[in-house]
Amino acid sequence: MTPPKARIRLAAALVLAWATGPLAARTWVVEASGGSAKISAAVAAASAGDTIRVGPGTYAEGTITIGKKLTLIGLGRPLIDGGQQGDVLVIAAAGSTVQGFRITGTLVSNINDNAGIKVKDADNVSVIDNVVERCFFGIHVANSRNTAILRNQVLGDPKAPESRQANGIHLWRCSGAEIADNNSRDNRDGIYFEFVTDSHIRRNNSQHNSRYGLHFMFSHRDTYSDNLFTDNGAGVAVMFSKEVDMRRNRFIRNRGASAYGLLLKEINDSVIDSNQFIDNTTAIMVDGCNRAEVNGNLLQGNGWAVRLFANSMDCHFNGNTFAGNTFDLSTNGNPKYNSFSGNYWDRYQGYDLDRNGVGDVPFRPLSLFALVNERMPYAVVLSRSLLTQLLDQAERLLPSMTPEGLEDDKPLMKPPHGTRPV
Repeated sequence: MTPPKARIRLAAALVLAWATGPLAARTWVVEASGGSAKISAAVAAASAGDTIRVGPGTYAEGTITIGKKLTLIGLGRPLIDGGQQGDVLVIAAAGSTVQGFRITGTLVSNINDNAGIKVKDADNVSVIDNVVERCFFGIHVANSRNTAILRNQVLGDPKAPESRQANGIHLWRCSGAEIADNNSRDNRDGIYFEFVTDSHIRRNNSQHNSRYGLHFMFSHRDTYSDNLFTDNGAGVAVMFSKEVDMRRNRFIRNRGASAYGLLLKEINDSVIDSNQFIDNTTAIMVDGCNRAEVNGNLLQGNGWAVRLFANSMDCHFNGNTFAGNTFDLSTNGNPKYNSFSGNYWDRYQGYDLDRNGVGDVPFRPLSLFALVNERMPYAVVLSRSLLTQLLDQAERLLPSMTPEGLEDDKPLMKPPHGTRPV
């Protein structure tokens, strides 16, 4: 016989629980009657495996900690306000789910990583369809496996100085994470990975962040694809990592004195394929990288399309489109152990007598002025001068100063993919 519904009154809130047997999971309902309902009381009363459904309203309870496997579902986007006491919602139990809430009110701290939603030492946690607003860290995950962060809005304070900002989605020492379909804006870093392996970042929007749209540190065998990084201090920084796969992302208007669409720093065995780099100060910065395959990308309307430093080796650029950039290529030395082949260059003035779509003479994309500007950055003010054009034309006819190894042996006569208005 089915037992009667259990009824528990929490101040002015009504919490209903029902079960189909003594070991069955129960569902608890918290309603903000009179504003005195307590999610924390329902969490304390529930057993592992139960579901708590929270009705509309505001719940101001300081820090709420989930220490057992629970599913929290917000109905009508209830607001959990931490009152600036520390973290707002802490998940410390494997297999838990939090979905459908608005969360605000962390304490800003230079000592603690206070977060709107914090996942700590808990595997297989799902954080789905939440709005995290004006928190120090938005969603912070540490020492956990197989975390799913899906369809969340992580919105920082656009007026806060960088010293009062932290990262939107932050993972430390994790593996197997799925970060998909989130919007992270007005944070310090939109998404941050440190010591994160075998994880995937897909279809996210990361924009108007003061430092990086995405920041990798010491993170291996990860992929990011189909993301948009726009109007950040810098688009993406991948540092001290290996086997990172980057495909079909868009890097747009990441501009500033030291801004990049994509910064590659001390990484090995990476793939950069079919991305769009539009209107960035520097589209791709390659510093101390080995065995990078850069294929099929559109680099258009950037200040520098590629800055390839001489400490990089076995980086291969194939099938890319270079159009409307101030400098297509720049370097600080002679990175002769890298190659360019089969790319389209809008500055190429060669010919194709056999009409096979490939230029009959090689193209040297490194201009003399780009080489001068790398050594004397202030010379950039002369980039549009007649003298600069004459120097580059003379170097193109009688090359003497640009490195011999930096040439495209099979320049394309037509771009392999279309350009777009800038």
